[in-house]
Parts: sequence; structure tokens; C-alpha cells
Amino acid sequence: MTNPSAYLWRQDTLKQATQGQWHHADGAKICASRIVTDTRQIQAGDVFLAIKGERFDAHDFIQSAHQQGASAAIVERIVDCDMPQLLVADTKLALGDLGRFRREAHPDLTVVALTGSSGKTTTKEMIGSILGQIAPTLMTRGNLNNDLGVPMMLLELTDEHRFAVLELGANHLGEIAYTASMVRPDVALILNIGTAHLGEFGGRANIARAKSEIYSALTNQGVAILPFSDEFYPELLNEASQFTELQLSFGERTVPIEQAGLELADQTMLEAEGVSSVLMMGDLFADDIETFATHSTFSLNTNIDIDQIDSLPVHLPFIGEHNVANALAAAAATFALGVPLEQIVTGLERATPPKGRLTRLSVDGHSVIDDTYNANPTSMLVAAKVLEAELGTKILVLGDIFELGDAADDEHAKLGHQLALLEIDHVLTLGNHMAHTTAAINEQKPIAKHYTDKPSLLNDLRQLLSGGSVTMLFKGSRGMAMESLIADLTASNH
Repeated sequence: MTNPSAYLWRQDTLKQATQGQWHHADGAKICASRIVTDTRQIQAGDVFLAIKGERFDAHDFIQSAHQQGASAAIVERIVDCDMPQLLVADTKLALGDLGRFRREAHPDLTVVALTGSSGKTTTKEMIGSILGQIAPTLMTRGNLNNDLGVPMMLLELTDEHRFAVLELGANHLGEIAYTASMVRPDVALILNIGTAHLGEFGGRANIARAKSEIYSALTNQGVAILPFSDEFYPELLNEASQFTELQLSFGERTVPIEQAGLELADQTMLEAEGVSSVLMMGDLFADDIETFATHSTFSLNTNIDIDQIDSLPVHLPFIGEHNVANALAAAAATFALGVPLEQIVTGLERATPPKGRLTRLSVDGHSVIDDTYNANPTSMLVAAKVLEAELGTKILVLGDIFELGDAADDEHAKLGHQLALLEIDHVLTLGNHMAHTTAAINEQKPIAKHYTDKPSLLNDLRQLLSGGSVTMLFKGSRGMAMESLIADLTASNH
């Protein structure tokens, strides 16, 4: 159903936003609330934007879009179809221009943009839960976080929205600079620098460079949020400082004593006691962290000199210590906007985990942890540590990690060596690269088995469920569709 407060696109505004030229538009009265790129989603009156990709060309479907009720099309070439067509040089860039136009029509909108190698969607949900208490908040849906998805989200802005929380992803240098310039964030947050998309970037230093592009769209009134515990923190700080002096950090890090900024007398005393490093806290940090099967608890602290409470307990309905780091990031992003600590805590406690991200279900008396949404080496190890903390028999079911390029086999083997150090009973792997993970685990202890098809894996998994209490964790890249194993397992127990 069309939102009555949605923006209405007309010939003049479409032309103004894209710098295009109208054809076959004499006498047309275009008044559309939606711009759509998929003919399957067209409703009467929509404007169809024809994207040309490597394997498809939506210009081939313009006649179909017209028959389904589209009022106009935005095109790179005029098509033989009796409907108004707005000719632009590049429809992908035109989509960006349309998103930028919508953002600029909301000068009072407050935008939080976030990126990172892992945890983006969960942190976005936490930030949205905090800000949603205050006013209507637009949040990135699904995986709409690239150069096409971000402008599509901006097109969903309505007059009611006061906040927007937008994920910015990247698989090449320059992509985040492009989308960040479009969303013009008031707060720009980097969660971490991991190994996602390692193949495209060719190393973590380049990943850090790509992620730090998010700071380039900040004005000097904008706030940069930095992961204090990340090894690339100094580089990120240097990049952020080029655009704004307003910075907040979250987390903690161990630094050599000479870099801790201590008084000389204190440093001398500690050195005399043989202390070579100290633990330093960021602007927001967590203490007293405890993780449980269904939630985590910690105290949220700030060491900024403010006239309010500087420490509060949090009952976080997410599992895994890494989600405490995500909660700290969400707290820092909203604290930067002046949200009181008490309101931040309430929002965190009301947040709900997205489907397929460490969500828990029961199957025939056993526990299943569904973390199948996506994977990279960092998030896979984190998930395995969540499983390690469980009671009873622990089974890890892993599918291939994609987008690692030439480093894929090495990264999968490296993951196996790390997994072998954990207290896990069985590891079942699936795919091409996971064979290297299995081999690396079995070099240290014979607990892993590799499969090339899902039915064989599922058959062996069912055999392992015949004993006592079992907890299984499923994870793999999106293309592996590991959730189908959970669905089959659930179906066979009904």
C-alpha cells in the first residue's frame, strides 16, 4: 500500500534529479510514488528504471513494465514502446542521482551510516531500536547496502522519517565514498576491519582504506565513531581526522606503556614494577561481561565528563560476546546524537536479532543456532566460540566462505587451525574450500568430516543426534544456503 506521505515524482523532478531528456512524453501526467527496478514488483503508476548489468539488460522488459501499468521508464537508450521515457547516460548513476535528490529534500533528517566487515545488520537493528523510541526511523532492509541498494533505500524516505540508519557495504575501493556522499551522514561508524571480501581488496589494509571512505562524507559538525580495539584504529583515526575533529571511540585496547599518555612519575613507577603495557578504554566501553545461552549482560560505561549517569547495567537479548561489541558501537553512534544513556540501554534491551544471525530454535529436544545469513573468516570463528560456550555435545556445520579470491584455500585452512583449538565435538563441512578447513582441523584432532553434498551431511548429522543433548550451529556464505539443512532437519522431526 502506498504511503500517503511518500514523495511524488513528476516529469520535472525526475528530469531535475537525473539531468535526463524526456521522449514520448507529450501530454503525459506522471505522478509516481515509487521508482522500481524489478518488473515483478511493478504497480500501476510506478516509474520503471532499466538497469543494465553484466548478465542482463532490463531495457528488454520495458514493454512488459508498460503492460503492467508503469507510467514511465528511465532508460539508457530509447526503446520502441509507446510510453514516456527519460533518457540518461547511465541508469545506475541515475539511480544514485535520484537517491541523492531524495536525501537533499530532507535537510532535517539525521543519518547514521555504518560499515564494517561483520556485524553491520545486527548493529543497525540495535541503532534502529534506540532511535525508533524517539521518532520514525528508516533502516536498511535486507542487503540493500551497495551502490544500487543504498539509493533504493533513500527512495523510501517519507515526510515522517526523522532518522535513517543505513548500512554501507563495499566490494571495491570507491564504492563507500560514492554511497556516503549520497547519504550525507551526521554520524559515520566503522565496526571493525576483518577479512570479508578479501579477494576483491587484496589485503586488510585495503579493506581499511575502503571502509574509512565512510568518513569522507562527514562535515566538521559530523561525528566519526571508531573501533578502539581494532588493530587499524590508528589508520582509521588518521582518516577521520581529515574530515572532523568530533570523534567517539568504543571498546578497549592494550597499548605499550610509553604510548598510554601517563604522567612520567606513573610511567616510571609501573616500569619499575615490570609493567610494559596497560589496558586503555575508549569513550564507551563494557565491563562485567557475562554471556549466557539466550542473552548477555554487561555494564555500559562512558568516561566522557558529562552531567549524567556514566554507567548502567544492560541485559542484551543477543548471544555471543561479539554482540556486546556491536551494542557498544550502537551506543556510541546514538550517544553522539545526544541520546541519554538510559534511553540507549532501553533501546538495546528491546532490540531483536535478525533472522539467521545467531538465532536459536529447538529441534526434537536439541538446540539449533542459526547463523546462516552470511559468513567471513572472522564471523565464522566468532560463531564457533559461541558454540564452544554451550553445554552438551557441540556440532559445528560449516559451508564455504565466498569472496576470498586467491586467498580462499589459505583462509579456509587458517580457519581450520583456529577451530581445532576450540572445545567442539564435531565439525561437518560442505563445499569446495571447506575441505581445507577439515584437513587443517584433523591435523590437530580427528573431529572433522567433509562433504560434497547436503543429503550425505544431513544423514550423518541425524546419526549424531541419537545421543544426549546436542547443540548445532550452522553457518556459511549466503550462496551456500545452509538454512536449507535446518529446514530439512526440522521437517524430518515433524
